[in-house]
Amino acid sequence: MTTHTTSVDHPARRLVVALPQPYDTAREQYETLVPEVDQARFFQMDSWRATLELAEINAPYGFMRYHRGDLTALMAGSPSPWKATQYLMGNHTIAERMFRHDPSVMLHAPLRTLLYADPDGDTKLAVDQPSLLFDSYHDGRISDVGRELDALLAQLIGLLGGEMPPQLAAG
Repeated sequence: MTTHTTSVDHPARRLVVALPQPYDTAREQYETLVPEVDQARFFQMDSWRATLELAEINAPYGFMRYHRGDLTALMAGSPSPWKATQYLMGNHTIAERMFRHDPSVMLHAPLRTLLYADPDGDTKLAVDQPSLLFDSYHDGRISDVGRELDALLAQLIGLLGGEMPPQLAAG
């Protein structure tokens, strides 16, 4: 068996979007629009078709939450004044369309997002642009899904009341 190591440099673009709501309201809205994945139900599905159907129900806007980290609580007592929550957001049925071609795409799926209040109290959503992450796999099938994720992210930003970054419109 021959093995080899590869190294891939790739660009990333962090999008930081201002949201109009106070942090706590934006967090509640985000968690409503991106519901927690119902892993117990997904584990009960007896076919991929049933899994796809459940994903449409569980992720009405395309994304589900796989993890929520309350950074405000973790940093309590530290000199860091931020209110922040970190999420892993995605959709494993969409990710599977990339995973079948290259399992290392799961380094970037689900997507990491951060909701925080800046020092002025303004709420921000930070996320790396999906299409740039997935273009680095140099496979058109994976890149196509990355652009689809850009569109879903743009939709989510709009639902949160944020202004769509022009880089998402380009995809």
